[in-house]
Amino acid sequence: MNKTVSKSVIQGTLIAPTSKSALQRLIVASILSKGKSIINFESMSEDAEAVLGIAKSLGAQFILSENRIEIDGGIQNPSEQIYIGESGLGLRMIAPVLASTHYSFEILGMGSLLNRPLGFVVDTLLACGVRAESTCGGLPLKLNGPIQTNKVLIDGSVGSQLLTGFLFAAPILNRDFEIEVTNLKSKPYIDLTISVLQEFGIEISNYTYERFFINGGQSYKACNCYAEGDWSGAAFVLVAAAIAGEICLTGINNHSLQGDKQIVDVIKACGAQVIESENEIFVKKDKLLAFEFDATDVPDLFPPLVSLAVNCVGKSYIKGVSRLKHKESDRAVTLQTEFAKLGSNIQIKDDVMIVDGVQLIGNQVYSHHDHRIAMALAVAALTIEKDVVIEYSEAVGKSWPDFFEKLELIGAKVK
Repeated sequence: MNKTVSKSVIQGTLIAPTSKSALQRLIVASILSKGKSIINFESMSEDAEAVLGIAKSLGAQFILSENRIEIDGGIQNPSEQIYIGESGLGLRMIAPVLASTHYSFEILGMGSLLNRPLGFVVDTLLACGVRAESTCGGLPLKLNGPIQTNKVLIDGSVGSQLLTGFLFAAPILNRDFEIEVTNLKSKPYIDLTISVLQEFGIEISNYTYERFFINGGQSYKACNCYAEGDWSGAAFVLVAAAIAGEICLTGINNHSLQGDKQIVDVIKACGAQVIESENEIFVKKDKLLAFEFDATDVPDLFPPLVSLAVNCVGKSYIKGVSRLKHKESDRAVTLQTEFAKLGSNIQIKDDVMIVDGVQLIGNQVYSHHDHRIAMALAVAALTIEKDVVIEYSEAVGKSWPDFFEKLELIGAKVK
């Protein structure tokens, strides 16, 4: 399905989508809890739906209504096959949890997740005494626990998701467990993980993100919780306002542990007008100047940052390109390729992306089945004189299914 986005002026109020990172973590914690947990949320994503599917496969019961999930936790009579859709977080988070049990599982997925390498996941599980076998280095992944060691070494240079999985799994082991981490990236996501674990009564000792100690035999305690607004999704509409109008975004926690909140600092530094209050943020367009930003710990900000940079005067420098290789697409190459179709000049030198501020031109572009690429192209189209046609626009469903409808609500011309 294609979407066409025309030059538009953005104005209005919008509620932020639910953080799929937070919601997926809350669902897994609820699965591991005894009793009924209630999760309140604003919007559902395909990734969160996939993790709900895991709950069903593991024997947990749940009721899903418009803005609420009730989950009766507990792993009982689980299915051997676990389907994870396209959720990279869901896969890496649930694998150690499954490996902490005595059951055998086969994890299945679809789409871009089938192309993501799993060697480091398999090697880490094998080192813990788990029987683990991938298929040609990817999914399906077969594993049979339990974890046999009392310690694991994790290479954090490829991201924090596997560490998150072990932090979820370790408390339910029958012994104390230590996690040693080298070269950890995306530390804000670990802060989010620990926050969710604490909400469910789990204690984690964090020693400067290099060593984590977890007492075994802990019990997850069911609770009533709220999945906060998503700063990763918010970044796109805030950039849209900064380059094409103004917006008041509500339902967003300005004290959030989500790393992507740093988009506010970048927008301020560029020169846009920003007013923050407790649960909302107002952004208005102004003269924008180029910026420098290290996105190593927040690689999901690359796409909206590129949409911002092409509308700034001068050259912008974004560090952290090495973190983009194994996303839904190779995002560095994808951003370079698709924005070139719009007339941009993006250079990649070592770990830095250099983006020239230019007047873009309308054209037909392709999302590469990547939700954040589709959103970035849509936002960039708001300042282009001729229409931009986005192929496979439905990729946005992975994190924000009604993204284009919300854009229309604040004045974007979409058809």
